[in-house]
Formats: sequence, C-alpha cells, structure tokens
Amino acid sequence: MIEAAMIWNEPNNKSHWDPELDPDWVAFGQMASLAGQAIRAEAPNLLRVLGGISPIDPVFISKLRARGVLDHVDVVAVHGFPLDWNLWPIHEWPERLKEIQAVTDLPVWVSEVGVSTFGAEEVQEFGLQRTADLLIGRVPRIHWYSLYDLPRSWEATTRHREAEGSSYYRHFYMGLLREDGSPKLAMSHFNRYTPDMGICQWFHYEDHRLDDAVRWLRDLGVRHLRTGLSWADSFRPNALDWFDRQMKALEEFDVTVTFCFTPEHRGLAPHHTSPPQVPEEFAEFCATMVRRYAA
Repeated sequence: MIEAAMIWNEPNNKSHWDPELDPDWVAFGQMASLAGQAIRAEAPNLLRVLGGISPIDPVFISKLRARGVLDHVDVVAVHGFPLDWNLWPIHEWPERLKEIQAVTDLPVWVSEVGVSTFGAEEVQEFGLQRTADLLIGRVPRIHWYSLYDLPRSWEATTRHREAEGSSYYRHFYMGLLREDGSPKLAMSHFNRYTPDMGICQWFHYEDHRLDDAVRWLRDLGVRHLRTGLSWADSFRPNALDWFDRQMKALEEFDVTVTFCFTPEHRGLAPHHTSPPQVPEEFAEFCATMVRRYAA
C-alpha cells in the first residue's frame, strides 16, 4: 500500500514551517532525523523522503546534509510551479533538478508540480504537456498537483491568504477537475502520461471526494499517488477511523504518505507550522502510522 513515507511538506516554505521560531532549521533537522529513524525501525525497506522543498534551494539541502539529516532519508524531493509562483521559466526544470543533484547523491523526486487554471485552462493544458516532456525520464517519481480544485469554502494552506493577491487565489484552481468534479481541458491529456506521472491529492479530514477520486485515479491509469496523514488531525474524534478509511480506499495505488502539521496544543506556538514542543512526539506519530499501514 505505502511505497514511501515523506517527512513533512515544504519545510523551507513559511506556509508550512515557521522560520521565526526556527530560523536556521535546527529544530526541523532534529525532528526530521528522529522521524527518519523511527520509520526505519518500523519498516526497514520503506523509502523515507525528505519533505518536498519549495522553493528549490540547494543551499537548504546542503545545510541539512551538513547536519546529518540526509543520513536518515533515502530520497529528497522538490516542488515546482514555474507558471504560477516560481521566478523561473518552465524550460529551466532540468537545470533546477541539476542544482539539487549536485549537492546530494540521493535520488530526487518531483513530489508536486502543477499549473493553475486561474487565468485560463489552456495554460494548464500547455503546462501539463510541457512538464511531461521535461520531467518524464529525468526523475523516478513525478506527482502532478492536483486531481481536484480546492473548494472555495476551504482555506488554502498559506500564511497571508487574501493579502497575497492572485497568488493566493491560484491555490484554488490547481486541479484537473473543477470543484464540482467536471473535467478541465488538461484532463483529456493526462492518461497519455500515466503511469510515468502520478498524482498528488491531499484529502481533508472526512473528505467527501475520496471515493470519486479513487474512480478517477483508476480510470486515468494512475499508479503512484501522494497524499497525507495529518499529525494535527490525529487528535480529532474518531481520527483513526478516518485514516483507516482513507488508506483502505487507496490501497490499490503505490502511495507516498506525507506526515506533517503540528497540532496547535503541541507546538511552540499554536499553529500547524510550529516546531513541536517535543520532537519525539512527531517521530512517534510517524512510527504509529507506518506500523498501522506499512510495516
């Protein structure tokens, strides 16, 4: 069911890790190392992936390597959105990968890449085809973000929300499917690139889209899926029931499961981006999930 466990998500992005509380990522490095050790103890053959970085920053990877963090993972991952948020053109993908490959001997995955339809669906249609041309055959895993648009009634996981202007609203239009489940233009091309290209789809707690998502993934020929199990959600009532249902529904796919999000009451600050008060607690959450779904 699970082919890999990813330790956090975009740790060098302030929407996912608070740099004011951990300005040099010392606490993150300790937490990630402990998590990597805990995962290895439960499932020695399970791939451990360092949370996909955004922006793509070789200095950040070098910093973690110098602290020994990369000794406790098997893969590093990057996220890229050159047609929406990054300050580099889409044709530079090979160069961006080489920057990371130059500072580590570990395999490099692209665990999120996508294009918003905020401006026009034709932009996503072009972006999908160009991304496939540039990445397939260059990296072992590619996860397209995402299957569904984010419902407008939900909030995007970002720090400044509407103050970001159009950058914030682009979060809501990353899907191959609209919020109502109807396909966009790019959807008609996606099965040309499976199974080489997978999907990244985050499922919220008791997400109503789960069963329909499985049908779409199956019909598209998707093999590799990336999703998440939230440490914060693990404190909700009946959390394990939801986790069991989610993972059971996804068992036909090769799943990379991302462990992230600090519970408010267990952080140095009451926010999901905060370093935990006790980093061993995050490691134990990772171990518990691996024991339940992978070991």
